[in-house]
Amino acid sequence: MRVALLSAAGLLLSSSVLAADSNPEQQAWLDGLAGKFELPLSELNDALAKAEYQQSIIDAMTRPAEAKPWHQYRPIFLTEKRLDKGVEFWQQHSELLAQAEQELQVPAEMITAIIGVETFYGTNMGSHKVLDALYTLGFHYPPRGEFFRSEFGHYLELAKEQGWSVGEQKGSYAGAMGMGQFISSSYRHYAVDFDSDGERNLFLADDAIGSVANYFYEHKWHPNEGVAYPAKVTNPDAAAALLNPALEISHSWAELVAAGVVLEQELDADTPVKLLLLEGAEGPEYWVVRHNFYVITRYNHSPLYAMAVYQLSEQLKQAYEKSL
Repeated sequence: MRVALLSAAGLLLSSSVLAADSNPEQQAWLDGLAGKFELPLSELNDALAKAEYQQSIIDAMTRPAEAKPWHQYRPIFLTEKRLDKGVEFWQQHSELLAQAEQELQVPAEMITAIIGVETFYGTNMGSHKVLDALYTLGFHYPPRGEFFRSEFGHYLELAKEQGWSVGEQKGSYAGAMGMGQFISSSYRHYAVDFDSDGERNLFLADDAIGSVANYFYEHKWHPNEGVAYPAKVTNPDAAAALLNPALEISHSWAELVAAGVVLEQELDADTPVKLLLLEGAEGPEYWVVRHNFYVITRYNHSPLYAMAVYQLSEQLKQAYEKSL
């Protein structure tokens, strides 16, 4: 009897979910996706029928690590274990990284740091079904529903291009895939067949390394240019007027000098820069960041993320050079 009751309850729950999804708003969403991606409605409905709502994905989306202050965020990624594993990864794939560096002008330490922060060098690429993640966030998370519905459409197209079953791939709670955690639209646009085997497989190091480098290349990484510099501020009130949440590089070095910002490095007066303030363990941390820092934020729109990647890349470069 208990099993029968549970089965009946399950049927009722399934019916209620279907009833909730069968509404004019959802139909409009599906019609929009069908038009944007030239997908038959039958394919979209088939994919929805295979997708499952996951509350754990909503929970994860509402408590991202990037919400932490810098002094709590930094220790998550800047660890001896991640550094040692990164040097090992670099040594193992040194030829590929050198090739990416030469062909796409993105430093090996930056490529390695991205893969290290994203998936601990491919050891943790996510356990959520990508289909479930994009369905849950696209159809049940209004703050970013439009974005994730679009990614849902991109994923269906990507699955056809790659020859995947739509329920096959696993990734992050946000539907990102592979060693570099590309969302579906980025996979389609930036992934490259770096080992020339006829397939773009971001779950393997060869294509992941080339694709991360290509992402940075297409976002106009500037070779041999600095990323970020620790700064001192002699006039906090004047400096505060230059702080803003936008990620774009919007000031010149001359403007920061006039506001009392001091660096050990010398920069030309017209160098485009941005002043960044982070919550350090011992108080405010000021940084002056340049175009390449902005490029890192194209990968993840968080200054904390970009700073963690930058600092890990610097540590990796020093440790790798010592290992030679």
